[in-house]
Amino acid sequence: MPIDFLKLMRPQDWVKSIFILPAIIFSIPGLDPAERASVLPEWMSATALTVIGFSLLASGFYAINDSMDVELDRRHPRKCHRPIAAGRITPAAGVRFGLILVIIGTLIGFYVDRAVGGVMVAYLILQFAYNAGLKRIAIVDAVVLATGFGMRATVGAFAIDRPVSTWLLGCVFFLTLYLAFIKRMCDLAAAREASTGWKSPAGYEDRFELNWLLGMSGVTVVLSWVLYGLSSHAVNLFEGRAAGFALLTPFVLIVVHRFYRRANRGERDSPLAAMKEDPVILISLFLFTAGLLACLYVPAVEDLLARLIYPDARLGGGAS
Repeated sequence: MPIDFLKLMRPQDWVKSIFILPAIIFSIPGLDPAERASVLPEWMSATALTVIGFSLLASGFYAINDSMDVELDRRHPRKCHRPIAAGRITPAAGVRFGLILVIIGTLIGFYVDRAVGGVMVAYLILQFAYNAGLKRIAIVDAVVLATGFGMRATVGAFAIDRPVSTWLLGCVFFLTLYLAFIKRMCDLAAAREASTGWKSPAGYEDRFELNWLLGMSGVTVVLSWVLYGLSSHAVNLFEGRAAGFALLTPFVLIVVHRFYRRANRGERDSPLAAMKEDPVILISLFLFTAGLLACLYVPAVEDLLARLIYPDARLGGGAS
């Protein structure tokens, strides 16, 4: 059935391609009006194609991964409903379908830019290594997944021919590392509650260990963001607006905690499911996004931040 192949692609997970967007979002404010009018349509087109290409590439590996893990997924309380695990698509058909998606996604990447296509090829190699055995090594599996999201951020910059910020890569890496551990806690909690006999491929069986990993990575997420907002790099690029980034840290902390809380309860790890089921996450993400866009694109915000945070500088009475 066509609907089963669509489900195999996991379109709800295409939201992960949002990590391609920071490069263009943070680059636009640095353009003067004339330059913005000339390059923005090209940037938007290249970014949109990159999002489509990487989404298809990721969907291809979802299909391949589900084909390889079919027996294990059948013992998982939620994964057993996936098309291959449920027997509606054969593993062989899943692999063929996945390879087609991988090829199409990679070709789109090379159409956008050779550098984008090159990163996608590197992502292919990483994902094949992941499926070949890295996903069965605790912590290494999560690091590989987080590296893949860092590649999404990289292609976003390459698509618009902008330099890749190490701060951007660091924030994306640590956030997605945290979310990878969240997924493993969700899987473990759900499997124990359902008593289906499912076991983590990488051997995550100790909640204490996962709690430690989540605590460590969660703190790193919050610190990465606040340090970026206070960094000379951000100040050089955005001047007074950078202080606004740091002021948004409470929303980061709230979201990090709410995801941790959901994981301990064995609830779904999907970001879309979290936003639908937890209004605190939804409101916090909305306020964070609104605040971030205001800091970047609303000129009056910079003056307001200067009044609140740097009043001495405005009066000419800075510290000696």
